[in-house]
Amino acid sequence: MDNYTEDRIFEKADFTLDPLPLGVYEQCSFHHCNFDQSDLSDIHFVECHFKSSNLSRVKLPKTSFRDVVFEDCKMLGLHFEDCNEFLLSMKFDRCILNYSSFDGLKLQHISFLNSTLHETGFVDTDLSQAVFGNCDLQGSVFRQCIMDKADFSTAYNYSIDPEHNRLKKARFSLQGLPGLLDKYDIILE
Repeated sequence: MDNYTEDRIFEKADFTLDPLPLGVYEQCSFHHCNFDQSDLSDIHFVECHFKSSNLSRVKLPKTSFRDVVFEDCKMLGLHFEDCNEFLLSMKFDRCILNYSSFDGLKLQHISFLNSTLHETGFVDTDLSQAVFGNCDLQGSVFRQCIMDKADFSTAYNYSIDPEHNRLKKARFSLQGLPGLLDKYDIILE
């Protein structure tokens, strides 16, 4: 990689007009930045922080996210399965991740906190020990996932079929019980 950037703060940058150069970004912060529909292919983000930024519909082929935090970000329609899986590690807090996909990824210990994940795909995803804290999962698809010790105790609006996902020691609240029984079309009172 020719471009190596370390410990830099990008404030209110519009990368739709001037694309982020290909390279490695380590311990950088992106605050109030606009990446809408940008191409982040082959860019490496290491220990970076994205805050209050728009990353909707960005292209992610071979993009690396290692120990990256997304906070208060709009991230509609992202295909995280296109990312470089080597050391993939992310945390989301107060993000909108609607219509995104995490299919086929190994995301052990990932945290989704106070986030909206409507119509988001998790197919063949390893979510062991993942945390979905206070997340709205309306319409999200969980199929053939490993969710051992995952925490859904404060998540809501989910529909998870225990027969098509591995849920050993996963945590759910009593209020979330209907989300595990949807396919049976029963009425709980």
